[in-house]
Amino acid sequence: MDDKMFDLLEKMYIEMQELKQNMATKQDISNMATKRDIANMATKQDISNMATRQDIVRLEDKMDTNFKALYDGYTLTYEKLSALEDKVDKLSIKVENQNVEIKVIKAAK
Repeated sequence: MDDKMFDLLEKMYIEMQELKQNMATKQDISNMATKRDIANMATKQDISNMATRQDIVRLEDKMDTNFKALYDGYTLTYEKLSALEDKVDKLSIKVENQNVEIKVIKAAK
């Protein structure tokens, strides 16, 4: 009877040791993801909706082309504005000269 009891206790001890080895430690549990972590994880759909590297390169190329076109337009507008300012300055000088001539003609009468 004592031998049977001893064998039973020995089997129980061995099984408990196996369970103890399989149990997670506090450190294991602290490193596990929480419900909040799992809820914040990206799903397959989220990942498929994300831009790929090729998408980004394509957008950068398109933006570069658009930027060049905008800069060319700005440069052309600036050049035209400068040309118009020069013409207005020349016309202003001519008007001043004509005003002086008109005053001289009126003074001579």
